[in-house]
Amino acid sequence: MNTIFKIIGRYTIRSSSHNFTISSLRKASSMPHNVPKLKDQSLLKTNVAYVNGEWVKAQSGKTFEPEDPSSGKIIGHVPEFDAADTQKAIDAAYAAFPSFKTTTGRERSKMLRKWFDLMMENAEDLATIITWENGKPLTDAKGEVTSAANFFEWFSEEAPRCYGDTIPASIPGNRIVTIKEPIGVCGLITPWNFPAAMITRKIGPAFAAGCTVVAKSPGETPFTALAIAELGHRVGIPKGVINIISSLDKTPEVGELMTTSPIIKKVSFTGSTGVGKLLMKQGSSTLKKFSFELGGNAPFIVFDDADLDMAVAGAVASKFRSSGQTCVCANRIYVQSTIYDSFAEKLAAKVKEFKVGGGYTEGVTHGPLIHDRAISKVDAHVRDAEKKGAKVIQGGQKLPDLGSNFFQPTIITGMTSEMDLASEETFGPVAGLFKFETEDEVVKLANDSEVGLAGYFFSRDLQRIYRVAEDLEVGMVGVNTGLISDPVSPFGGVKESGFGREGSMYGIGEYQTIKSITYGGMGQPLQR
Repeated sequence: MNTIFKIIGRYTIRSSSHNFTISSLRKASSMPHNVPKLKDQSLLKTNVAYVNGEWVKAQSGKTFEPEDPSSGKIIGHVPEFDAADTQKAIDAAYAAFPSFKTTTGRERSKMLRKWFDLMMENAEDLATIITWENGKPLTDAKGEVTSAANFFEWFSEEAPRCYGDTIPASIPGNRIVTIKEPIGVCGLITPWNFPAAMITRKIGPAFAAGCTVVAKSPGETPFTALAIAELGHRVGIPKGVINIISSLDKTPEVGELMTTSPIIKKVSFTGSTGVGKLLMKQGSSTLKKFSFELGGNAPFIVFDDADLDMAVAGAVASKFRSSGQTCVCANRIYVQSTIYDSFAEKLAAKVKEFKVGGGYTEGVTHGPLIHDRAISKVDAHVRDAEKKGAKVIQGGQKLPDLGSNFFQPTIITGMTSEMDLASEETFGPVAGLFKFETEDEVVKLANDSEVGLAGYFFSRDLQRIYRVAEDLEVGMVGVNTGLISDPVSPFGGVKESGFGREGSMYGIGEYQTIKSITYGGMGQPLQR
């Protein structure tokens, strides 16, 4: 167990897929740098986590210090929870569960709706915190806050509608009904790339189902989760129902406890396929229920009958959102040979218009990557492609004058399957363009991957749209769009991209069990 979590501690837990590291945040003793101005400064929680309805420090008094990816400066201090601290959170969730599970769906709905309202009322402050700790431009952060709040709104509407069924029995005197029950205490592990949306996408359905939660905030971006917890506290969420913990050096023991505790009945994880496998292995000791949203290597296909301008806009939205740091980002862009040059030219011209800089700077469209390891991987993919014959037609370089974590949005032509980008998720602002000839060829190329999270293609041929959408081995398909995330749509993958679905009418079922009740001796005639 410890060996497994040493691996997690040293390397990357990739988020939505989402490249989410735990242990490599640099420690420092300096005071927080350039604290952003908030309308409500009490939303910025430092040196505390949220357990059993109270703001608490680690019992050891130890902290870790995340950095602003734009400046590299320390943001603030966060409690270094160990197993004993985490056990208190688990115990609080366990104690709260018997009472909370008996609340009605309508009661939980009203609380979630109030939580949604408070998030929207404080959207500007939440966006400011996101930009500060994640680096994304303020405009993008504002969009994320809306998306995150929408998960609370959506599941507030699902909470009262957890319907069971009546089933005709094979035995005449029997009557069979099913009811849906909350699974119990849930452990949630969230990534850094969407610090608000990833936590509400997990807490929302768990809460709506009647479960209690212990959620580990991402080491890079813990302050957004704590601000959301503060708003939940103001709503009046019962003590112990929502617990937000944090750790860095102690992640091995905290993670081991979350995956092996017999109290925790379900774990939801967004991250890399490799870590998902390790977590599943550990959780097998108690046969937990899991839902995993893991690594992606999304194909993006442009057929020669596509609306070229629409396809370029879709590629920009899919590939360069959050500087390419999302699990559903296009990673392999396949363009039919007859329009390859035109598409490359149009895409490069559009990318040339981007403005890279700090997230609070007016007009900035793309911010920094999350840390130096992300920069190193992006640069390595670009250099590997050049070495093997590809051509950078836009960008391709680090931007040290802006800071150590900035990289130019990049377009590369002449990509081949031998290049690292073809098989590895870049998780950065690099679009590699591959040429193809036929529909059959490109679908085989797209499916030649161990993972299958999202896929995109552009075409105006209705029959082709159905053929390709049905043949792509992914959990989500975008047709003539580069944006597929929506609270109403099921989010998740196939193959080694995981299992389970988040959001949508199906999302709440991940936090429920189905109980069947059979009543015997029910076939008697009316009594005279």
